[in-house]
Amino acid sequence: MEEEQIREALNMHWRASAAGDVNAEHDIYDDDVVCDYPQSGERILGRSNLQALRGHHPGKPSGFDVRRIVGKGDLWVTEYTIIYQGQSVYTVSIMEFHNGKVVHETQYFADAFEAPSWRRQWVLDPGLT
Repeated sequence: MEEEQIREALNMHWRASAAGDVNAEHDIYDDDVVCDYPQSGERILGRSNLQALRGHHPGKPSGFDVRRIVGKGDLWVTEYTIIYQGQSVYTVSIMEFHNGKVVHETQYFADAFEAPSWRRQWVLDPGLT
């Protein structure tokens, strides 16, 4: 699969995710995909389990914003924000492709935090990023 095709598949995936279309959202995955959530230690095996897990999420996202997608070859990373119950959750998705489908995904989730004052002199205003 060409990189341009992968980028378009990712764009379609994230648009479907934002719209809550769980069927279209999971078209990108291989039947035997493995999805890891390292922070909780969970591993989801198979597209049907991944789709069921996401389809039964009790706090459906109310917002979704892709910040950037970068990748080359079969390895692609998406940085995005999900809004759950009014809280922004910063997310990184690392996807590995094989034969045009995602065979492995690792997702990291992080809450926003206040920038400490001790480093203010070296950084841009947090509101500018």
